[in-house]
Amino acid sequence: MSDDDRNSRSLGNDALESDGPAGFSSPFESSDLGDDESNQGLFDDLLSGEPIFENKEVLRPSYTPHELPHRSDQINKMATILVAALRGETPSNILIYGKTGTGKTASAKFVSKELESTSQKYSVPCDVEYINCEVTDTQYRVLAQLANKFIEKNEARIDDRIDSLESLLETVDEYEQRRDSMAEADATTDPDRPEPASVDGSTQPDHHSSNPSRDPHGSHADSPTSQQNREAESPADNRDSASSAGSVDSTGSAGPTPAEESPTESPSPPETEGSADGGSTRQQSATDGREHVDAAERPADGNREVVEGNRGPGGNDHPLESTPFDSREAIEDRIEELEDDAESFEEVPMTGWPTDRVYSVFFDAVDYDERVVVIMLDEIDKLVEKSGDDTLYNLSRMNSELENSRVSIIGISNDLKFTDFLDPRVKSSLGEEEIVFPPYDANQLRDILEHRSDVAFKAGALSDDVIPLCAAFAAQEHGDARRALDLLRTAGELAERSQAETVEERHVREAQDKIELDRVVEVVRTLPTQSKLVLFAIISLEKNGVHSINTGEVFNIYKRFCEEIDADVLTQRRVTDLISELDMLGIVNAVVVSKGRYGRTKEINLSVPLEETEAVLTSDSRLGDIDDVQPFVQARFEKQK
Repeated sequence: MSDDDRNSRSLGNDALESDGPAGFSSPFESSDLGDDESNQGLFDDLLSGEPIFENKEVLRPSYTPHELPHRSDQINKMATILVAALRGETPSNILIYGKTGTGKTASAKFVSKELESTSQKYSVPCDVEYINCEVTDTQYRVLAQLANKFIEKNEARIDDRIDSLESLLETVDEYEQRRDSMAEADATTDPDRPEPASVDGSTQPDHHSSNPSRDPHGSHADSPTSQQNREAESPADNRDSASSAGSVDSTGSAGPTPAEESPTESPSPPETEGSADGGSTRQQSATDGREHVDAAERPADGNREVVEGNRGPGGNDHPLESTPFDSREAIEDRIEELEDDAESFEEVPMTGWPTDRVYSVFFDAVDYDERVVVIMLDEIDKLVEKSGDDTLYNLSRMNSELENSRVSIIGISNDLKFTDFLDPRVKSSLGEEEIVFPPYDANQLRDILEHRSDVAFKAGALSDDVIPLCAAFAAQEHGDARRALDLLRTAGELAERSQAETVEERHVREAQDKIELDRVVEVVRTLPTQSKLVLFAIISLEKNGVHSINTGEVFNIYKRFCEEIDADVLTQRRVTDLISELDMLGIVNAVVVSKGRYGRTKEINLSVPLEETEAVLTSDSRLGDIDDVQPFVQARFEKQK
């Protein structure tokens, strides 16, 4: 055993015998690994420079700004359509078109945030759900994700309602305790006094309703003089009627009237200004069959006002007076119903269920509450391309079956023609409103970058020519704001890594090259194996000085590569199709040329950096074992000579 092994075993035994926590034993802490001398200062040198960024996240595509320059027209149009949701109506479906980086998703998310915040302000139930169809690209996944989101929202609302009802129960208990204690006190001073009925109809002691010495504001006077006056009065004068409890003159003082009812009749509880309107509203909501809008179940401040404003004896009405509940048992029954509802929800797994069952769960979850639902489907063309238009058909037609909620759809697409592949019925219902986002020009991109850079960078971190150059580069590529932001962020990162004090023009040009290379690397890395073999054949030919490569030459090298890695050999026609796909991706440049009597062929040239692309291909374990193809290339040279 070597000395290193002995030391390692000794260290491990000491750590096991140590009383310290695992991984932090005393021998380990006292070893050389924790000494300052072993610290090489790798990150200390990098941290020594002054940072350039103030908030780098502002430059990322996931950030939704508070203001979107040059998109006010599109935002206002979306707002005028979606304002119907705040009125409890169903908004029209919207289709948003535009090329990549034109602000479609950012604008839609901005409007949805405003919609949700305004709905909370006016207590209008409205939910917005965002789905990225490039990731969630099948009908099952879309419905499952929506169903689980709404189940989660329903469970949260049920918990809030149960908490509110339990708080109401506590208030009722406190009211009854105060009422009983004050009734006992009255019984000791006036044992012959009848007991008026409570709110639920049973005969219960009521202190404040039978006390004629109570002042106009509801306070109770227990002075000896008031007790003597009460004893001197006749029993008929001591009984309050509904008219005597509710009659108040214009000055605010109570005007007692004689009561003609028998002592066993239940007096009407006095109505205060604060409970009159609330009572009528709640009675109306109680007749709707569901208590979704009842203040007793709503976890809003309005419910707290109802509970706290009815404090019972010495205060105002019974706590249940302005609620749809007539007894404690009714509240407990409602809590039990809500708990049963919460238990009935079943989360949808990501696979394994029939699609019709997933749709049924989603439908029930959406329709559980009265609300307006806006479903935002980003990259909607990817969903149609992958799984057809069944999802859109179901979503656009479900309003005819919903009872409580309403659904509206916002579709976002880069493809202006994707609706051509939709069923005519889906197309008519989905494309009720269309909004087009045009590309940004260089001046608009400059405004966007200046707006973001004020927050992203420290003061004075950018030279004057950085933002115009970033805007110019991005404007050349179809006015892509996302590309402009990535370019500015990458230039800042390169300047920060080189510990430069400011971002200069050279950093922008370096960032441009880096972004282009990163794009190529990612595209090449994710190509299928057959496409990689075709591309590798083109690279091998160019490495050996061959230019204007034709399809037959590529096919010959491709066959050799397939034999070496034991891959299936495609036909030459299929290889030609793969070359066309590489041309569409911008990796190669393939031009069809005529050879006269010899027909037509494609002349192919590489459009990306050769060495970097080859490095990505050889990193694939299967392509890394391919031998050199020099003999084949040499044979072609001799033929040309």
